[in-house]
Amino acid sequence: MQKYRILLVEDEPKVAASVRTWLEENGFAVELAPDGAVGRFLIRQNKYDLILLDLNLPYISGQELCREIRTANPAIPIIMVTALGSIEQKLMGFDAGADDYLVKPFDLRELTVRIKTLLRRNSNSAGGDNEDEVLQVADLEMNTAFKSVRRNGQPIELTAKEYCLLEYLLRLNGRIASRHEIVEAVWDVNFDTGTNVVEVYINFLRKKIDRNFEPKLIHTKPGLGYYIGVIAG
Repeated sequence: MQKYRILLVEDEPKVAASVRTWLEENGFAVELAPDGAVGRFLIRQNKYDLILLDLNLPYISGQELCREIRTANPAIPIIMVTALGSIEQKLMGFDAGADDYLVKPFDLRELTVRIKTLLRRNSNSAGGDNEDEVLQVADLEMNTAFKSVRRNGQPIELTAKEYCLLEYLLRLNGRIASRHEIVEAVWDVNFDTGTNVVEVYINFLRKKIDRNFEPKLIHTKPGLGYYIGVIAG
């Protein structure tokens, strides 16, 4: 059976020890980095299947390191594991490229579930047909093989989470997605009902996809959700 390699970047020795022991008992191979600088070195030297990353780290912050990792390896799953739990801090983590966000203290069983979910999702996306697939609405094009987005021929730079949200909406072919459906599909996280993370990221996309182009493609159906499409004039 495959033994997944996980890098744990955590500066609290007790937390690091308990997480490492638990994951190794559950069949994972775990390497530990006690600060951001060591984490950067190990990531550059080795290949990992998933990274657990604290946000508050010495020398190099988790947010900065997450951006570096995501630039070098867009596909590797990253889970932020931190005591910083406000919605603004979560949004910073997701904007830096994190796939998931777990606030301390947490149940180690929940951590295991989230790790397995991301590894399974990553394995599914890596397998199968890797031929170019182009998702298109009007002059907006997404090439899923190259992870590139263009509108009217102009490249659009998206963060990892913005890309995932746009791909999810494009694959719905104009169907309305509720806020709850989007959170489950894109974030794999159960947010409180008061969290406005979906609205924030829809706004991010609108600024990049719609602000300087016509027609507008990202639409809100009040009380129901969001969809991508061309509204007939």
